[in-house]
Amino acid sequence: MISSISAWIWSDTFWLPSNVTWADLDQPPPGEAYPRVGQILYALPLALGVFLLRLVFERLVAKPCAHILQIQAGESRQAQPNVILERVYKSKTSPDAKHVQGLSKQLDWDERKVQRWFRVRRNQDRPSAEKKFCESMWRLIFYLGIFIYAIIHLWESPWMWNTRHCWYNYPFQTLSPGQYNLYVAELAFYWSLMFSQFIDIKRKDFVIMLVHHLATISLITFSYANNMLRAGSLVMCVHDASDIFLEAAKLANYAKYQRLCDGLFVMFSVIFFITRLVIYPFWIVNSVLFESWEIVGPYQCWWLLNGLLIVLQVLHVIWFYLIARIAIKAIFKGKVSKDDRSDIESSSDDDVSASSSRSSGHTPKPKENSHND
Repeated sequence: MISSISAWIWSDTFWLPSNVTWADLDQPPPGEAYPRVGQILYALPLALGVFLLRLVFERLVAKPCAHILQIQAGESRQAQPNVILERVYKSKTSPDAKHVQGLSKQLDWDERKVQRWFRVRRNQDRPSAEKKFCESMWRLIFYLGIFIYAIIHLWESPWMWNTRHCWYNYPFQTLSPGQYNLYVAELAFYWSLMFSQFIDIKRKDFVIMLVHHLATISLITFSYANNMLRAGSLVMCVHDASDIFLEAAKLANYAKYQRLCDGLFVMFSVIFFITRLVIYPFWIVNSVLFESWEIVGPYQCWWLLNGLLIVLQVLHVIWFYLIARIAIKAIFKGKVSKDDRSDIESSSDDDVSASSSRSSGHTPKPKENSHND
């Protein structure tokens, strides 16, 4: 039964071009190797190491940097202990008006007092500027390091300059140490991000980011199993380039260097456009879609891969529309839009009114975009 399921999952006709079987890939040239799915499993224990490294980095490097820049951890106001409201909060952090009315009667509290309790309680679960600074600094260091490593590896690779080399002699393309290291590092990083979501303070986009990390992990594993490492390494390199400037813009924002933040966000927007709306579709997707058709020919897995890449491109267009709106504000109004993921709510109704009256002088935060593919 198990062997039948395994044979169905790893069907030659689905994964490989016509007239090629997994048995053919069992005999690489002497001294060389083809990718094996089992090799990528080393990313799982490495992910734990990456997570522990992140904790050490945040404590010994990022936090001292935050203190130098006078970014305070901040202590949010604590909500009044209440067993009933706490139980409701665990299932629904923002109860509707009808629910608030019922709680008001049950506790003999004014409705505004109940609403204020939930606002204060939600603020307790929001990460401080120092915590967000540490997270962004960690991601910046990773994206910068992995991008430099990818460029060094790809610079001497013929498929970086001529994408037709991604498909010559496919799938009989041997695995290089640089390709393996790049894939395992990227996969371990995204596994660590997914694990840490359940430990870190939950944010509003928890489900979206969880789905994003799962999709990214699936695509990386998928391309490794199918030996599309050449095209896959190009895709990862292109996506990491813009994320460097996004994380740098966040750091500038948390440090209250608003002009630097605006400039970095505009640079992020430009690089996002060049890499994901020019290079990605006209260089990489074009190669996977048309050059591979010409050199290798389509097969079942080929259709799935191209479908996923096209869906990703549609997301790029949507994201760039949102990013462009923020960048235009930064250019013409000197500010970027606020951080919708973790903005601190007012703790009282009076604060809300005061905040509204001061909105013209408010300096918004950069939006943390969920598109690290």
